Amino acid sequence: MKIIIINGPNLNLLGKREQNIYGDLSFEEFFSKLQADNPEVELSHFQSNIEGELIDKIQDVGFSYDGIILNAAAYTHTSVGIGDAVKAVETPVIEVHISNTFSREEFRHKSFISPGAKGVILGFGLQSYELALQSFLKN
Repeated sequence: MKIIIINGPNLNLLGKREQNIYGDLSFEEFFSKLQADNPEVELSHFQSNIEGELIDKIQDVGFSYDGIILNAAAYTHTSVGIGDAVKAVETPVIEVHISNTFSREEFRHKSFISPGAKGVILGFGLQSYELALQSFLKN
């Protein structure tokens, strides 16, 4: 099984930024553990702060991978383009968020990703990614 995690803006700062919301573990540290715990999965990740690069990556893998775990971060609430890319590809996408976006500012309550996603997981910290991966493995 081939799964990719695609992370949007500022998620390269995990472990450093707003630790009270996002924790103190870097994504690289978390990802290494996720790979070690799931050796049967060909697991990769991609991060960009640039909206068009995220769209390009979704399109690039969206017809050949078994699953996309997408945390578009702030672009979740602003990017019609990323939402359209999710709808355009055949690979199922699970939208994830580290924080509970509904407990934060009101603008974070709207997602352009959700209408095209297979499902949404939010509020479980980095475990949100693990839960998304498990949903692919159990189907």
